[in-house]
Amino acid sequence: MRSPRRDNPEARMPLMEHLRELRNRLTKAAIALVLGAVVGFVFYDQIWDFLTEPYCSLPDSQVVEGGGCSLIVTGPFDAFFVAFKIWLFAGALITAPLWLYQLWAFAAPALHGREKKYAYIFAPLAGILFVSGAVLAYTITALALQMLFGFLPEDADPYLTLGEYLDYMLIMMGMFGIGFVMPLLIILLNIVGILPHEAIAKWRRAIIFGAFLAAAVITPAEPISMLALAIPLIVLFELAELFCFLNDRRHKRNDPTSGLGDDEISELDETPSELDELEEVDGREDKRP
Repeated sequence: MRSPRRDNPEARMPLMEHLRELRNRLTKAAIALVLGAVVGFVFYDQIWDFLTEPYCSLPDSQVVEGGGCSLIVTGPFDAFFVAFKIWLFAGALITAPLWLYQLWAFAAPALHGREKKYAYIFAPLAGILFVSGAVLAYTITALALQMLFGFLPEDADPYLTLGEYLDYMLIMMGMFGIGFVMPLLIILLNIVGILPHEAIAKWRRAIIFGAFLAAAVITPAEPISMLALAIPLIVLFELAELFCFLNDRRHKRNDPTSGLGDDEISELDETPSELDELEEVDGREDKRP
């Protein structure tokens, strides 16, 4: 009995089959996310202690009598929404290999062999870069908050709400992680031939300015977070540009038509081909009486 994969090597399906496949993949990803959220519910206290440790390590955070962090709630549902965000955050991280695999399994049949090979390489690198960016954001949180608290008047105390602090941490870690992955996207677009190095070099100044601008918009109004995001982004971008330069030069060196203008003609190969020989034989037969 022949396998469906051999009967349909290109994995062609009608639109409704694609929609059913997408629904099944999303359902499995959602189940994995829910199971991960259960794990986040079980270890909620440990995760919360980890996220609040940068803030609680600051002397300015311990303004409540008896010690402890001065994180407060201003509404009856604030505590629940904070806990719900942490459950989902933990569930998304814990089950990332599972739901990412479901997305990959849906898109993989449409990729060619070369594209799949690059995806196997770039997927782990993207995960490493994202985690590196999130770790950097977590590391500089205490310094960034301490600088922000330095603008407080002497008779003011920094009381943050649970929701404000959690949103700050998640946004910072998420944006740093995404920012670290963007240079990898540039390399991927260059490899598949969409983004040549000439275009990157042409827009280098604009990209560097955009990195500083994005860092200033994403991070709080203090220089530590902005520089901590902008400088690694520029370094990673320069490394990506260097890779694109070397990759394009390798392609040009292996391409015999590179360097020829539009009005230039390459050298003709005057060696007779098999088709010419067949036409010559047919011509001789037609001349026979």
